[in-house]
Order: sequence, then structure tokens, then C-alpha cells
Amino acid sequence: MKNLSPVVRSGVSVSVGLVWLMASHGLSAQTDKGVSEDDFLQDMPIVLSVSRMPQRLDETPGAVTILDRNFIRSSGARDVPDLLRLVPGFQSSMSFEADAPQVSYHGVFGNYSGRIQVLLDGRSVYSSYFAGSVAPGLMSVALEDIERIEVLRGSNSVAYGARAMLGVVNIITRHTSATLGVSAKISRGENGIQDTQLGLGWRAGEVGMRLGIDEQGDDGLVGSNGHNRVRRVNFRSDWQASDTTNLALRLGWTTIDAGRGSVGVVTKPLRDTSYDSSFVQADWNKVLSPDQDLAVSYSHSREKSHDRAPFTPVPGLYLDSSGSASNDSLTAQHTVRLNEALRAVWGAEFRRESVTSLPLYNTTEPLVTDFSRLFAHAEWRMRPDLLLNAGIMAEHSSVSGSSLAPRLMLNWHVAPGQTLRAGMARSFRPPSRFETDGDVRRILPNGKLLQVDVLARGNIDSEAVRTRELGYFGTFSWLNSSLDVRIFDESLTGLSQRLPYPLPPGTSLVPSKPADYINGDSFTLRGVEFQWQGRPWAGAQLNFSQTFANVLFPSPPTRPQLAESMPESASTLLLVQQLPFDLQFSVSHQYSKPFRLQSDEFKQYVNRTDWRLAKTLRYGRRTGELALTVQNQGQPYADFDESFLFERRAFVTLRLDN
Repeated sequence: MKNLSPVVRSGVSVSVGLVWLMASHGLSAQTDKGVSEDDFLQDMPIVLSVSRMPQRLDETPGAVTILDRNFIRSSGARDVPDLLRLVPGFQSSMSFEADAPQVSYHGVFGNYSGRIQVLLDGRSVYSSYFAGSVAPGLMSVALEDIERIEVLRGSNSVAYGARAMLGVVNIITRHTSATLGVSAKISRGENGIQDTQLGLGWRAGEVGMRLGIDEQGDDGLVGSNGHNRVRRVNFRSDWQASDTTNLALRLGWTTIDAGRGSVGVVTKPLRDTSYDSSFVQADWNKVLSPDQDLAVSYSHSREKSHDRAPFTPVPGLYLDSSGSASNDSLTAQHTVRLNEALRAVWGAEFRRESVTSLPLYNTTEPLVTDFSRLFAHAEWRMRPDLLLNAGIMAEHSSVSGSSLAPRLMLNWHVAPGQTLRAGMARSFRPPSRFETDGDVRRILPNGKLLQVDVLARGNIDSEAVRTRELGYFGTFSWLNSSLDVRIFDESLTGLSQRLPYPLPPGTSLVPSKPADYINGDSFTLRGVEFQWQGRPWAGAQLNFSQTFANVLFPSPPTRPQLAESMPESASTLLLVQQLPFDLQFSVSHQYSKPFRLQSDEFKQYVNRTDWRLAKTLRYGRRTGELALTVQNQGQPYADFDESFLFERRAFVTLRLDN
């Protein structure tokens, strides 16, 4: 541990001590009994998305956080990005300034959160237009439609390919059978909060359907241009065609209207922007036999952005970054149990991404990238107490070439309810089309070239990360709790970085040093994170997480600010307490040491406390809820920019359940 900071070393020591204490307790409780298969058939959440196979939480190849409906509702969050800040190792911003509220895992290394993969019912929602960012996709679903969220904290390109290099967030929406009838929710409060949601579920023969319409609005961060509005329409149908076959169809549309810009900054003028996206997705599943099934999925999505404002120093010149994009994806996978000890899944995905923007690429032609992926994963139960997960993904991009992402993880049930895991993986992120082909120019109304801001030369390869980790997962009936610990060593090579270079004199009226993208610094993220969940007393639910980490460079970085892109320590807590008279009280707290979020000059830290008091309403067979939520009960903190403040927000919510 000599290369770890004192804070990280102390965190590792504490966590290793906790692992040893809990595992020792489990071993001593076992006495002379041998370990049998029955010891591991206790109640345990099933995770669907880590390896593309259903697995028990203590047998997944990595650390997973599950956010269920109770957690989501008790948190008081209004959207997914605000919810994910409570996941260990995650950083978030509620600013709409770049594209939408953003989240990242283990560091913020650019203006877009493009190093995690976000799935919505298995459909990737990263934005081809916003350089692979997942921020708009995170805003495309209302919290009321979510059944649970599975967050893999670690690399997973082996299962989902490009851009899953630092984690996967899988959002699973509610099945139509659970949402029959009418539901509604309305929130009103400080900072212009006006949220409205309406859901309608019904059946037509063997087909269940749900339509959800909602709007989320507020005045944004204090000091920003604010007045943000998110409008969504989502439809889902589930058809049980036979005992072995089902078909799901999903349609959706999202629009985000946001004010951006800063007073007095000519390159960031005050303006109104809009972003629209839509999608269609069809999923077909067939049980071929008791030991195998087949799944085929197709999705098509479109996005369009409008962001245009006059450049006041030059009449007739506009700052413009408008454009459009589309994605098509076809995936097929086959899951099979070969024998009592061996399961496997294998398949392929073909994906086409297209982006069109004259302001960003200096052409009206669409830029197309084709991906082809082959993946396979095997789960081998070597002994009743020993499980090996092994997988590999081969991916080819028509722009950046081929990559190979392997993973190997060993899970050892050292005692009933006590599991150790160890493994390694390699993941990657190919450059976005903007990083390889961006061409941003300021052209005068008379056609003359004023200045060149970005001129990418295509001299950039994929980023890569090699992950090594040790983990522990334990459950303790004597505390009604569970503990998950992850000790990580993540070596990232070839970080994408902007590098200005001079153009020949006379190229433009104003001498230009446009930005190019290159593979720059390499570094290692080391640390430990843990999450504890329990019901320590009657009517209570307590969730606590802690992360200790530091960024290590083999040589001085080209941008010293990179060393502060991840907080040295951060913690979150959520306590939920049931009270008499159908009341529920919850309080959450988030704290992090200073870190740099987006801006090189600005350091932010978070010290935020939220609370919520809710009363269950009952009328006949129906239920509802009246709740008061206060976000950031304390001093304002700066978010994204030192002049943007997240101040206290109180709002009241009235909800009618299905």
C-alpha cells in the first residue's frame, strides 16, 4: 500500500478489517458443519445485467448496487442523476449547461459523462450527438416508471462493449402487469418546481399496456440561465404470446428545454436550447427448453439538438452547435445450461450510429460508424462454494478498428452468507466521432473564414482501462444487514485530451489555434469503497457508503487538474424510519472532499442533507401519499461552475398509486 495516500490506506485498512471481522464471524458460526449447496439458497437478490445472465447478488463478477422502488421513493430525488449521487464512487452535477444533468463513476475527465454505459430496459441510451454522453438518456425516464436500477461499479466492456469502461447503469422499468389502472403525481415548490406525472395501464386480451406522460420543471441552479423543462411520453406493451414466448414493445419521446450561458461572456451568450429524442424498441424472448432460451432485440433512436445564438462582437455571425443523430441496434443472445455446474451466454450485436451537423463537422453529410460485437460469458461452479465467471467481447468499429475485452472473476463462498471475490478485466472506449472528425469554424456572412475553434486530425485511438479488484459480500442475520466492499486498481491509458495547435498564417482572418484530440495522460485510480445496508431496529432501513481513492500518475500530468478529478473521500447515508399513523421519515446526507467537475479552475465539494416526511393515504382499495421534501437543508454549494449554486429546495408531492 505504499503508493496509496494516507486517506486511502486508512480506508483500505478499515475495509480489510471489516471483511475479516464479518468473514470470521460467519466461519465461527459454521462450527464443524461442511459447506453444502443448501447453505447458498437463502433469499438473495437476483441481478440481471452484469453478465447478461440472471445471477445471485453474491455470485456476480463485480460489485453491484441495487436501487429498488422503496429506495428511489425514500431518497426524495426527482430524477435519475440526482438519485445516482447516492451510489458509492459516483459524482453528479445537476447543471443543464453542457447537455443535461450528468453522472460519472470514479472521476470527471471531460464535459460529457461518456465513460459509463446506461441501459434502459437493455437499450443503450448514450448520445452519438453529445460525444457519447449518457446525460440525455438518464433524463428519458420518469422515476415512477422504474422498478429498480442495477449499478455495476467497475468495468464491463466484456458484456456491453464500447463506453462501458467504468461502469454500467441498468434501468429496469415496471412490467405492465404491475401498473394496471390510473396513477398520478404532482409536485410544487420552491425554485419553480413544477412536476406532473400521469400513468395509465390496461389490458387488451393477453397484451398489457402502459402509457406514461410527465413533465419536470424548475428554475435551475441559482446564477445559471435556468428555466429547465423536461417532457416525456413513454409507452410499453407486454404480450405473452404463449407459455414459452413473449414480446415487448416500447416507444418513447423526450424533449429537454434549458437556458444556458453566462452574463457578460461573449463566447457563452444567454440563450434557450432544446433537445429532442425518440425511440422504438422491440424485444422477443423464447424459452427453447428448460435449459436454454433465445432473445432478440431491435431498437432505433433519433436525437435532435438546437443550440444557436448570435455572436455579438460580429454582426451576422452565430455560435451554433445544432445537429441530429440516429442509432440502430440489433442484438441476439442464446443462454444455455450445459450441465449442473456450467451455464453460458453468447451472442452478437450490430449497431450503426449516424451524426449530422454542419456547425460541428463542416459538412452536411452524415458521419456513420458501424459496430459489430461478439460476446460470450461462462459461469462454472467448480465446487459448491467456488464459482468462476469468465467472459470476452470482440468488437470492431469502422472508425477506430478492433478491440478485445476479457474478464475473469472468482467468487468464493467461504461460509454461508460470506463471499470473497477477486478478478481482473480490460475495457475500452473508442473515440467519439467529434474527437476524430470535429471541425468547428466561424464563418462570416460574406463567406470568409474568421476563426477555427476545433479541427480534429483523427490521431486518436481508444482509451483503455485495466481493472484489478478484490471484493467481499456478506449478509448478517444478527444485524439484518449486508456489507459489500470493493478494493480497486484501475489503470487508465491514453486518456482523450484536447491539444491546441497553430494553423499556418493566413488560414483565417484571426490567427487560429484549434483544438485537436489526442491520447494523453495515463494514470491509475486506487482505493476502496463499501456499502452497508441494514434494518438495525424496528421500522428502520439504513444505507451507508464510503469511498476512499486517489489518482496516481507515473509522471507529471500535462494537466495537473486531472489529479483532482475524483474526490479523495466521499460518503452517503440514507435513513428511512416508519412512524405511527402511516407516516414515514427519511433523511439522506452526501459529503465529498473537493474535486474538479468539468472546469479546470473550479473545485467543488458537496455537503448536502435532504429530508422527507410522507403520509400514506388510504381510500378503499387505493393508496396514495402526501409528502414534503426538502433538498439541501443547509448552505448552498457550487455545482459545475463556481457561480452556479444549488440552494435549498422544498416541495410538496401528492401521489395517487395504481
